[in-house]
Amino acid sequence: MGTGHGHGHVQGHAGGRHRRRLALSFVLIGAFFVVELGYGLVSGSLALLSDAGHMAADVVTLGAALVATKIATRPDTTGRRSYGSYRAEVFASLLAVVLMLGVAVYVVVEAVGRIGQTAEVSSGPMLVVGAIGLLVNLVALLLLRSGAGESLNVRGAYLEVVADTAGSVGVIIAGWLVAATGQVLWDTVVALAIGVFVAVRALSLGRQVFAVLGQHVPEGMDAAAVAADLAAIDGVRDVHDLHLWTLTSGMNVATAHLVATDFADGHAVLDRARHLLRTRHGVEHATLQIEPADHRGCDELGW
Repeated sequence: MGTGHGHGHVQGHAGGRHRRRLALSFVLIGAFFVVELGYGLVSGSLALLSDAGHMAADVVTLGAALVATKIATRPDTTGRRSYGSYRAEVFASLLAVVLMLGVAVYVVVEAVGRIGQTAEVSSGPMLVVGAIGLLVNLVALLLLRSGAGESLNVRGAYLEVVADTAGSVGVIIAGWLVAATGQVLWDTVVALAIGVFVAVRALSLGRQVFAVLGQHVPEGMDAAAVAADLAAIDGVRDVHDLHLWTLTSGMNVATAHLVATDFADGHAVLDRARHLLRTRHGVEHATLQIEPADHRGCDELGW
């Protein structure tokens, strides 16, 4: 029985390539959070305070993303992490989901609780701070945009900033409506809308995170098509025990048993299978087991 491993690891870690942009975004968001929190307390604006709370979540998320990229790119010295520490990024993305949902729940609860109550809201600071926050968030979005398509970790930070950008727009709208109508109810309505928007974004990211942690077939990949392509390779009679999953963003992994035809060249079969998985299906790391046609025993396991 022959075994083969596809050792074509991804060159350059997806999250690590954007570490500098994450760091700059972290500094920008962190500095503005202090400003917004102070003005939120002074103005009494729930929209401003809710956006400041979301900014705090941004700071934690970006910080966790930075730490995760450092851990993920660090070589394993224990010998116990056979796949390295790449999953650290996925856990950082999960933290982003939890924080976003926490902020959303807080904002919605506060907004509902304020309905029917009287409150003093200063629209001037809301407009000024909202405008500055929008500018800061737009800069951060530009910094993180390219990495959001490559790394789930960066995507989590990016979505945090997207939600916060919406929050800044909401603060500006709420400030303008309060100033124009004199009705502080608009502050509550906008805060409620921000909370719902953040929750929707969090649930979308959470679905992607749990798909990775649950070792689902990578998004956009068809397991049946992969099996059919492997079975069509010259020298392969059958394919079984095929597993496909994502280790972290940009790192898809596969294992499979290939039943060889009589007199097939095992080395050639391995080379063809590895090349097919890499070029057609984006799987850089594959562990392939070649079995002779008369081999028995692989069907003994029930899972």
